[in-house]
Amino acid sequence: MKYLRANRSKGSHDNAQMGKRLFNGVMAILLTITFTLVGFLPVTNQGIALADTEGQPNILVIMGDDIGWTNVSAYEKGIVGYDTPNIDRIANEGMLFTDYYAEQSCTAGRAAFITGQSGLRTGLLKVGFPGAPFGIQDEDPTLAEMLKPLGYTSGQFGKNHLGDLNRFLPTVHGFDEFLGNLYHLNAEEE
Repeated sequence: MKYLRANRSKGSHDNAQMGKRLFNGVMAILLTITFTLVGFLPVTNQGIALADTEGQPNILVIMGDDIGWTNVSAYEKGIVGYDTPNIDRIANEGMLFTDYYAEQSCTAGRAAFITGQSGLRTGLLKVGFPGAPFGIQDEDPTLAEMLKPLGYTSGQFGKNHLGDLNRFLPTVHGFDEFLGNLYHLNAEEE
């Protein structure tokens, strides 16, 4: 399997420019990737509460696999009959995104969201398998790495699907905590 990657060196971008590019890419992906919702917590009836004295909100991303907009009652408004009151509460007190598009695989979607880059740039276009030599590369900054200098602590919980070799693990790419499956193909065995 060949991967396409832009020709760039590690030192070719200053941090501010790379941060801006990653932020813009992530914001675009937030509006286009398949995910359930993005909410800010903690929240109050008066609006978004601040995460700390610096005014930064907590960021919670819930990404669901193989679900449609009608599977979350905050979106379908009683049309189909699903009832998801906890997600609805987060959506009502935070943010609810209405435009999204799916990537061709869960690996591609997760890589696009976490790096702010298309699958053509990361090379992660197909579903990865255990032991494969493919995953997030060191030169691909992640959302967690970009938020860390801003004072954020990050965690990833659930399916990762971005490589199971040590160099690809979430905790190597900026996440402070990880608890979950590296692949869904063997979830019953774990």
